[in-house]
Amino acid sequence: MNVTATARPTPTGHPGYTQTLPCTARSAGQARSLVRTALGAWGPEHLADTGALVVTELVSNSVTHTRTYSIRVTVSRPSETFVRIAVADNSMTIPMLRTTTGDHEETGRGLAIIDALTWRWGTDFLPGGNGSGAT
Repeated sequence: MNVTATARPTPTGHPGYTQTLPCTARSAGQARSLVRTALGAWGPEHLADTGALVVTELVSNSVTHTRTYSIRVTVSRPSETFVRIAVADNSMTIPMLRTTTGDHEETGRGLAIIDALTWRWGTDFLPGGNGSGAT
């Protein structure tokens, strides 16, 4: 599979970064690199660690809960004050925030982490699947 990264203009005049990756745990590292590259180009580098954690959790959610071959990671800047990080897969299942997890459970906290670190998060319904994103 070829891995591609592109920058494209958006309506606000800011570039957006998109990369298509295999839906595997190893892709989280490439997704983090994409987020860091975008934030470095735009200037809000202080968000790099938070953005890297958010995209890791979004990729992990796709890897764990879907049966898709690839994911699309997008980092965009819809305005001067917001950065949007999204992962699209072909799942028709909506990600759900768990309200409780057991102390000894190893999974189930990803969306809670995203919820705590972002202004808002959600799912966009796309043709052929869903895209989960956080702003």
